[in-house]
Amino acid sequence: MNAIVALCHFCELHGPRTLFCTEVLHAPLPRGAEDSPGQGEQAEEEEGGIQMSSGICTHSPAEGASAESSSPGPKKSDMCEGCRSLAAGHPGYISHDKETSIKYVSHQHPSHPQLFSIVRQACVRSLSCEVCPGREGPIFFGDEQHGFVLSHTFFIKDSLARGFQRWYSVIAIMMDRIYLINSWPFLLGKIRGIIDELQGKALKVFEAEQFGCPQRAQRMNTAFTPFLHQRNGNAARSLTSLTSDDNLWACLHTSFAWLLKACGSRLTEKLLEGAPTEDTLVQMEKLADLEEESESWDNSEAEEEKAPVLPVGAEGRELTKCLTGSSLLSDCENWQPRKLSVFKSLRHMRQVLGAPSFRTLAWHVLMGNQVVWRSRDADLVLSAFEVLRTMLPVGCVRIIPYSSQYEEAYRCNFLGLSPQVQIPPHVLASEFAVIVEARPASPSRPHPAGWEGDQPLSKYEFVVTSGSPVAADRVGPTILNKMEAALTNQNLSVDVVDQCLICLKEEWMNKVKVLFKFTKVDSRPKEDTQKLLSILGASEEDNVKLLKFWMTGLSKTYKSHLMSTVRSPTATEPRN
Repeated sequence: MNAIVALCHFCELHGPRTLFCTEVLHAPLPRGAEDSPGQGEQAEEEEGGIQMSSGICTHSPAEGASAESSSPGPKKSDMCEGCRSLAAGHPGYISHDKETSIKYVSHQHPSHPQLFSIVRQACVRSLSCEVCPGREGPIFFGDEQHGFVLSHTFFIKDSLARGFQRWYSVIAIMMDRIYLINSWPFLLGKIRGIIDELQGKALKVFEAEQFGCPQRAQRMNTAFTPFLHQRNGNAARSLTSLTSDDNLWACLHTSFAWLLKACGSRLTEKLLEGAPTEDTLVQMEKLADLEEESESWDNSEAEEEKAPVLPVGAEGRELTKCLTGSSLLSDCENWQPRKLSVFKSLRHMRQVLGAPSFRTLAWHVLMGNQVVWRSRDADLVLSAFEVLRTMLPVGCVRIIPYSSQYEEAYRCNFLGLSPQVQIPPHVLASEFAVIVEARPASPSRPHPAGWEGDQPLSKYEFVVTSGSPVAADRVGPTILNKMEAALTNQNLSVDVVDQCLICLKEEWMNKVKVLFKFTKVDSRPKEDTQKLLSILGASEEDNVKLLKFWMTGLSKTYKSHLMSTVRSPTATEPRN
């Protein structure tokens, strides 16, 4: 993450000062901060993929003088013990990230003049004008020119200071405003942990000093002295003295370096070539709906001050049936099985069920009919739905993984039931439903080739029934025939078959978009629709049913885009 994290202090003599800052270097290290291979006193340790090198190398007086004259920081005469961190001649601390070849370097001030100016301005603003009520807490400020800053001000106990405390701040500076705002919760929690540790160490020292020599009573008994004299006498005291920690700066370097690395690893950018797919749009919409629903639950919980209550009825039952750790997106369709999948792929399921039964099941899935899977093993049902859902667009999938009672088809097209649940007779006889039962296998039953050692599949035999069985000579939808051709081709690996299925779904989703625009938006007559279906190669009955069902899976974003386009003045012109 291209950012700088710094610790700042308000010195009573010199005002706001930068005590310690850590920056990220992608280029070769600046002069004076490089490692010296001949120095054997450097201590190295690896922590979290970062190699720590924190050695102190001594400079000659000439080198120290030249470094001081070229440094953008304040001169020694303008610094006291309270606003100085590293000793004179200290090269700073360096951490090497072996994975990314990035170096994290810590000094009292950045070596680059422009960076020094940015950090200096952020330090002054964080300890002067940009403070929150109470002067202790986080705040955000900044601009495009000087960067954006997350600042957290706090106090450190000091028995010799006015008011028995001194003012500090931890700032994170970044030029990317969006990235910094998105990282706010993470950064705030980690920075708060660093501050708590500093305050805890300082509090122990403060209590020990107060116990040995109480300053409050001594000051009250002392005669009045001029303000400036008292101020000059108590200004210079370092943070290492306040916390009684000689390794304070090394620990801060470790914390700041880890903070920069971890924050940079949290958020990643993905390059999307072309427009997002319908599945991506639908997933984004469902994620937004879930976040909005969660916020409403949190708000109602805060208002009522009691435990959250799930909705009453079937939806409440469905949510409670979801396994631990599963997502609630779109009626639990984004759940993950608790253990390794029972069905490994569509090809594996076809081998287990047999070609005729699998074709019947796949036909009902593609047509949007309800698939009811009965088994005493919930993991088996979840694994079957995980495989079958890959045949459909995300927007067409509505799953109730495992229910204690039958749910109607308008609520879900994938329904898992235990064997004790009774299915209504009209569903058993319906041509718009298919039932798959996993019955205990008889010991003498021969297993299909290719899955003799599968567990727990060897314990079951699968029976696929429907009120409208698919005839073997039926043409079926075109996508089903292409899918079966890919599954039966043993020269294609499972990964290649999955990519073929993705391409087939994208091809037919494009046909769905054209049909939606043609019929729902433009309201063309049936004669024109039949011509369009012929052009699309989808004039057969099964293909038409498939297109109409898949049309329900279009994203709201796409539909609203088409409606806004058709309302434009150019769209209302008469057609020739």
